[in-house]
Amino acid sequence: MFQFKIPDMFSFIIQLIICTSVLGLFVSILIDFTLYTRNDHIEKEKKSIVETGTMTLFLFVFYLLLIPKIGIIPIYNSNLKHITIIIGAMAIVSGCGMNIIGRFNLGSNWANHIKIYDEHILVQKGMYKIVRHPLYASIMLMFYGACVVYRNILCFLAVTFVFIPFMYYRAKQEESLLIQTFPEYEDYKKGTGMFFPKIIRRKC
Repeated sequence: MFQFKIPDMFSFIIQLIICTSVLGLFVSILIDFTLYTRNDHIEKEKKSIVETGTMTLFLFVFYLLLIPKIGIIPIYNSNLKHITIIIGAMAIVSGCGMNIIGRFNLGSNWANHIKIYDEHILVQKGMYKIVRHPLYASIMLMFYGACVVYRNILCFLAVTFVFIPFMYYRAKQEESLLIQTFPEYEDYKKGTGMFFPKIIRRKC
């Protein structure tokens, strides 16, 4: 009778968790495209090189960096290795959940490129009460979680020096339009971190 060995079963479960999280992310993105893609009632619009297509391209680059298994940081203690993998997997799951909830909070304000609609509202609830850009922060968390699971320094460098600067650039583009549209955005910006929660909030 065929049986999984314990290490094989552990690896299988981790891979299942990662694949389910990535699939959940892409399904939520597809739902946004299906429900909220439109070209009417647009007050302001700005095209950005950073959008779903280029983010997906980075995911493929990330995957290609993993394939040759170059840049792996070895962990010789089996227990420590398993704990590290679990922590990374938890970060991936948390990022996925954060992204899906953030999309639900954002609702019809979502757009692939940067758009301000006539009926646009400044969302400050849910995940947007914690950080100003939870969708980007959550994907960063997922990528860093994957870096920890696979212990790959090349992937870590790619996320840190390519992906995050691109996310910062996109976030600043969005904020330039939001500040023009919503006078209260400056106060929101002072009290809420861009990608990380603010421990000490500035008083107006």
